[in-house]
Amino acid sequence: MRRLVKLAPAFTFLGLPLLFLCGFGWFVHDALRPAGPLPHTQGIVALTGGAGRVETSLRLLEQGQAQWLLISGVAPQASQQALLLPEQEKKLGGRITLGYQARSTIGNAEETAAWVADNHISSLVVVTAGYHMRRAMLELGRTLPDVALYAYPVTPPAMRHLTQLSTLRLLMTEYLKWLGALAGFAHKPTA
Repeated sequence: MRRLVKLAPAFTFLGLPLLFLCGFGWFVHDALRPAGPLPHTQGIVALTGGAGRVETSLRLLEQGQAQWLLISGVAPQASQQALLLPEQEKKLGGRITLGYQARSTIGNAEETAAWVADNHISSLVVVTAGYHMRRAMLELGRTLPDVALYAYPVTPPAMRHLTQLSTLRLLMTEYLKWLGALAGFAHKPTA
C-alpha cells in the first residue's frame, strides 16, 4: 500500500498527461472519420461556422434525406437567396429555415430545440465539422433528449493538413472545449 502511495505523484505527473494526449489522439482520429450511411429522418440541422456544412446539408435535403432543414447560426445579413442557387431556392426554399439567433454551440442547441418543437421533429441529422461533432452532439443531446440524433461530419479543408500549427491549434482548442462540455462547464440548462 505504501508503494502505491509513493507512486501516486509519479502517476499524476506522467499518467495524466499521457491520458490527456491519448485522448487527444482518439479525438483527432474520430474527427477524421468519414460520414456513414444515415436512416431517413424528419429534419436536418447544419451548424454554421465552417466550409462545407451548408452545402452538405443542402445536398442531403435534395437527396431526400429529410423533409426539413434548419441552418443554425446564420449571419444577420444572410438570406436564402444568398445561400441557395436559384434552382435550389425554387425546389427547396419552403423547406429551409434560417436560424439567426445562435452564436455558439449551446446557442445552436437552443435554436435547434425551438425549431424541433415548432416542427414536431423526432429525428435529426446533424451536419457540422468532424472536429466539432462530439461537442455538438453532446449539447444537442442535452437540449433534445427525446430526439434521435445522427451525426454527419464534414471534413473541412484545414483537416487535410494535420501537421500545420493552425490545424493542431484548432483541434486542441476543440478538444479542450469538448472536455469542458463533458465536465459541464459553460452549460446553461434551458428552461
